[in-house]
Order: sequence, then C-alpha cells, then structure tokens
Amino acid sequence: MIYPTRRAVLLAAGGALAALLVAALAAERWYLALAWPLAIAILIAVDARRAGSKAALDVAVPRSAFVGETRDATIALQLSSGAPNAEVAFDRSPLVDMANEGRAGVTLSPEGGRTTLAMTMLRRGAARFETLWLRWPGPLGLVWRQREIARGDTVHILPDLRPTERHGVRLFERFATEGALKQLLRGEGSDFDAMVEFRTGMDRRSIDWKSSARATKLLARVYHGEKNNQICFALDCGRQMSEPVAGVARIDRMISAVLLTGWLALRVGDRVSVSAFDSRPRVSSGFFAGASAFANLQRLAAGVDYGTDETNYTFALTELNARLHRRSLIILFTEVTDRIAARFLLTTLRLLIRTHLVLVVMLRDEELESMATAEPADADAVTRAITAASLLRERQEVVAELRRLGVDVLETPYDEVAPRIAEAYLQIKRRDRL
Repeated sequence: MIYPTRRAVLLAAGGALAALLVAALAAERWYLALAWPLAIAILIAVDARRAGSKAALDVAVPRSAFVGETRDATIALQLSSGAPNAEVAFDRSPLVDMANEGRAGVTLSPEGGRTTLAMTMLRRGAARFETLWLRWPGPLGLVWRQREIARGDTVHILPDLRPTERHGVRLFERFATEGALKQLLRGEGSDFDAMVEFRTGMDRRSIDWKSSARATKLLARVYHGEKNNQICFALDCGRQMSEPVAGVARIDRMISAVLLTGWLALRVGDRVSVSAFDSRPRVSSGFFAGASAFANLQRLAAGVDYGTDETNYTFALTELNARLHRRSLIILFTEVTDRIAARFLLTTLRLLIRTHLVLVVMLRDEELESMATAEPADADAVTRAITAASLLRERQEVVAELRRLGVDVLETPYDEVAPRIAEAYLQIKRRDRL
C-alpha cells in the first residue's frame, strides 16, 4: 500500500490556495493553476517509485513470560530504498500492555537498524500477535509505503514464579532439608524423635524420669514436627479478585504466593491441593505430594481463570469442607468489600474452624488508605476521603470479627504477599498447630 504523507497533503493544500489566486487574478490563464497539482502528483509518483518495496524484517518476541513481567520485543530491519527511518506497529492484545501503543520507530543506516519495544504482561494466557505493520517514507518524504505482514507470534503468559525463585531457596535452606528441619523443630513438634541427654537450656518438662532412673542420668525426650499435613489453597477468583493492584490482578499476586508456599510445602513433606471459586467452584484438585508434584501445582494455578461473578462463599467453602476428611490447613485468598459478603463468609468459616485451621489472606488496599489520609483539596476529594474511610472501617470490622472467631488473618502489601504467607505457613509448622 502506498499513501501520501502529511507533507504531501500540506503541499497539495497549498496548491489549492495557489489555484484560487490564479483564478482570481488571471482568470484567462486558468490552466496555469493545474501546474501545481500536476507537479505534486509527479513528485509523489517519483517518490513512490524510489521508495522501493524490498524489506528484510526480523522480529523476536519472548515465547513465554511471567504475569507482571516486562520483556522486550526485538525488531531488526533492513530496507533496499535507503530510507533513514521506518515505523513498526504490532497487533494489540488485551493481555499485554505495549509501550507507545505497540508502535516503534527504527533509525536506519546502510547496514539496517535495530530497536526494542517494551511489553508488560497484564494477565495470564496466550497473547497472539497475528499481524505486523511496517511502513517507511520515500526519499522526498511525500509517500508512505506500507506492508501488512502476517506473523502469528504467541507469548505464553504464565503465573509469576519470580517470588519462588527469589525466596524459595532462602526459606528452604532454613526449614526444608530433613536433618535441619528435625533439628529446628525439636521440642516444638508432636512426633517423638529421640531420647537425648538433658542439657542446660532444655525444657524441664521434656525430662523422662523413668528412663533417667534406669540410665542414672537425666534424659529428655525430643520431638519433631509432623509431616504429611494437608494444605489446601482456596482461591477466590471472583470479580473483586480480578481487579488490578499496581497493574496486576489480585488473583495473580495470590497465585504467586500459592506457588511459593506450595513449593515449600511439597518439599517439607506435606500434601497440597488447590481450589478456586467465584459464584461456584471452578477448580477442585485432589491432594498431591512430593517435590515432583510442583508441576501439577503450576498447571492448576495457570488454569485459574479471571471471574466476573460475585463470590459465593457458602457454596464453595461448604463443598470444600465436604471433600476434606481430616484436619487441614486451609489458606483462603479473598477480598471482602461489603458487609453482606462478609456475613456469608463468617457463617461458613464457623463451620470450617470446627475441624480445620483457617488462614485468611487479604491484600492491603493502599489506594483506599491513601484516599482516606490525603488532605482534601476540594469537595470531591472530601467525598472520596469519607467514602474510603468508611470502606476501610467496614473492612477492619470484618477482620476483627474473623480473629474473634479464631481465624488467622494476614493483611499484607501486594509486593510482600508471597514471602509473608510462606513465613506464616512455616510458623504454623514450627508450632505444630496442625
């Protein structure tokens, strides 16, 4: 496709003004008015011919990336016309936010040119780029020559594993190796580990007096934490959880925490399952164990979709409770925004805590907090501050009620959710609360 540039349009418009002047001042020589548009047309034709049609384009997009990650697409271009610059435009995808609306300029030399375009991954899924548009100007700058190139590039956007890579090894070194775990948990678990000689600093209640009498020296019992506990991740994927926090959906930030905590749980010998729900259960897995099962956890996490329905806690958590046949740690990831939903949540959790240990995880709403504490500058700002303060007060009332029930509640900033949940899980293991 060839079409005129802005310069050509402005020159043609100037020719129309010149034709009007000729018609007004020398009507008998009207034919002279045709000289300007004819000259512009000839120049455009010459420019289009010299623009050339051969282009060697190489585009490399990342094959996969984590949600929330920013990666670069690399563009290499060489033209036969010797144009000094060119422009490339990508297809738009709702899963990816591209810098400059997906357009990139390429500065060219006789050897070609290269540039990059930043791509920020917004949501999980397969982002496809079916078409690429390339255009470059002619030597006179009067025409654009444009090509539409079919590509079919796909970027697979995966759950964010960076918190697992960043914090997993550190936490694993502290807790997860079998020998170190037993040593760290001695005296704090429930399973008998060994009989050792009593030393200063040990709990006197651990002394086994009968064994000490037979051995004629003080002996103490040491314990280690129980393995093979059941850890159930319950993910609310309803409308509120699909809203973004700092550019990434709440559910994606929670999934990153699930992957880190699940990675640790599988390596310390516990069993893990995943449930996701909005108006009804969407994902329900059985329990799996062993370090090799982390791939199953990743697959299940990637399959959690973004919901648009309101969350039905009663349906989902009652169904989850029916599937759990022994005491488990239920880590519930949710967001409570109104008292009606909170009432249903509280009613259902009263049933769960009879048998299970429940940890509720919510992200701190820093946007609401900033609205509530900001100094109002006008009447609208006063209204926003009052509304934000009211919502935060209702939220804190729900959190207080959950804690009165005996439910553990963890409110955490969005950028600390993964390590803080992992630490909370390990503390529960240390104290043998399961």
